[in-house]
Amino acid sequence: MKQVLYFARKMHAYAGNILFVNLLGMTLVGFLDGIGMFLLIPLLSLIGILQINAGSIPLAGGLDLLKELPGPLSLLIVLAIYAALVIGQALIQRNLSLRDIRIHTGFINHVRMETYRSLLQADWDFFIKRRKSDFIHAMTDELGRVTNGTYVFLQFAASLVFTLIQIAIAFWLSAKLTLFVIGCGLLLAFFSRVLIRRSRTLGGQTSELARSYIAGITDHFNGIKDIKSNMLEESRNRWLAEWCERIGEERYGHAKLRSDSQLYYKAASALIIAAFVYLSSYLFHTQGGQLLLIMMIFSRLWPRFTGIQSNLEQIASALPAFASLLQLQEQCRASREIRDGELAPEDVAPLAVERGLECRGVSFRYNRQEPVRALERIDLYIPAMRMTAVIGRSGAGKSTLIDMLMGLLRPEEGQVLVDGVPLGGRLLQRLRKAVGYVPQDPLLFGGSIRENLLLIDPEASERQLWEALEFAAADEFVRRLPQGLDTLIGDRGVRLSGGERQRLVLARAILRRPSILVLDEATSALDAENEARIQEALERLKGKMTIVVIAHRLSTIRNADQVVVLDQGRIVQQGGFTQLSKERGKLFAHLLRNQMMPDAENNDLEQLPV
Repeated sequence: MKQVLYFARKMHAYAGNILFVNLLGMTLVGFLDGIGMFLLIPLLSLIGILQINAGSIPLAGGLDLLKELPGPLSLLIVLAIYAALVIGQALIQRNLSLRDIRIHTGFINHVRMETYRSLLQADWDFFIKRRKSDFIHAMTDELGRVTNGTYVFLQFAASLVFTLIQIAIAFWLSAKLTLFVIGCGLLLAFFSRVLIRRSRTLGGQTSELARSYIAGITDHFNGIKDIKSNMLEESRNRWLAEWCERIGEERYGHAKLRSDSQLYYKAASALIIAAFVYLSSYLFHTQGGQLLLIMMIFSRLWPRFTGIQSNLEQIASALPAFASLLQLQEQCRASREIRDGELAPEDVAPLAVERGLECRGVSFRYNRQEPVRALERIDLYIPAMRMTAVIGRSGAGKSTLIDMLMGLLRPEEGQVLVDGVPLGGRLLQRLRKAVGYVPQDPLLFGGSIRENLLLIDPEASERQLWEALEFAAADEFVRRLPQGLDTLIGDRGVRLSGGERQRLVLARAILRRPSILVLDEATSALDAENEARIQEALERLKGKMTIVVIAHRLSTIRNADQVVVLDQGRIVQQGGFTQLSKERGKLFAHLLRNQMMPDAENNDLEQLPV
């Protein structure tokens, strides 16, 4: 229950003392409800349905003066008082309910924003070790169950207060009978522990099934093109059919638990009521009016016991979600890039690299339990205002090196330095704000081209947008689109070709006016003509910004000031393009020869010595 109490405290921190106001309001509702029941005995006596001596009923003696009034008038007064109490109770309860909804909705959004901020502040290493679908599950299903469970906990607290008031009234009327009812309730609570344990177990199954569903469906729609092109529809159908069978069993388990609980309490209620009436009549010799009032209180008190039990079962079912979301928040806090006391990103000025970036003895493993290193003892200096190219076979560690230079990953050994200063803290934020990054798999958001460009600079003018598009060789195809900049591009830019997506992301990076431009296979999907235009644009940028390029096509990096060749996480060659092409028997010459041989049209490359 510590997770429930944790989020209950967070709700109090969010809502403040209004929660206690609502609790006091619920107390008042219970008090008014009790007074209303006291009025029922003299009401029945006045209208002549029952001949009851109300003198034995606490507080009922105060109503004797009504007997001095004419019958219709006294009846009208009692009815008016009773109606006023009931209506007042209903109005208070309505306001409390609406306020609870407002608090609950606000708290959902508060926890959602808090969790999302925690995720955004976590470092890149945190994300590459987890499934994207787990985050989606946490932000949807788990979040809903946690906030609903917190709300049920508050209902449980309010119900407990209301029940205590009803117990106090019943105890005032008859201590013996009230103790008997309480004893029965506690006995039932003891034996119903097994229902609560089953509810918690089923709650864990619900979390796991929801997590697997989100993971499977996310993979399905991310890979729908591969599924259709490889005719994998049947295998995906089988997966979903198996999942449906499991969720059916889980839902049946929840329904069976609720049915068992209801059967358990209804049977117990019938037996206890029978015993209650027998003991009241023949052992405690309770008088008719008092017995009737106690029976009325019992009819309201016993459902409160069952309601409390139901709340406990719901809370137990949500406990796995509480534990999961709390664990995620704690892991995010442990992986925060921005520590307490550091400036927020929006308060940081972009960094202007004066001398260069450096890796000094950098080693890194994605899995610390395995001996294989993605990078091993990397010593590299990237001069400012120059173009550095990083090449190598697939899996050589190129993207890992780039992530290290941008501060997305932290070295297991060694240091990354900017102008001789170790990268971290405020310097990391300033560096990140100065970088324009174009990944191999370009990310575009659903919406228009304009909206995607303005993400990087909301204040950019129309002229600046077109200048960035022209630099990225994207202006011509954008002008041909029906709505130009306002053309909708679909989810992740699915309505555009791979080359068009790459050029738009490059334009977005340039729009930021970065001092460091990082291109990770950013021209891999371009044709020869547009690649040549990008090369010319990069050539114009040389001397104006620091450019780091990962390239598979070696023709892209002919004009690089420095070429770094990686193999199995190590730097095996370093130098100029022409110099490395002359080193026969080395990896660069081998890669260059492999690209030249099948491509007879690359006459410019064939003239290079190998």
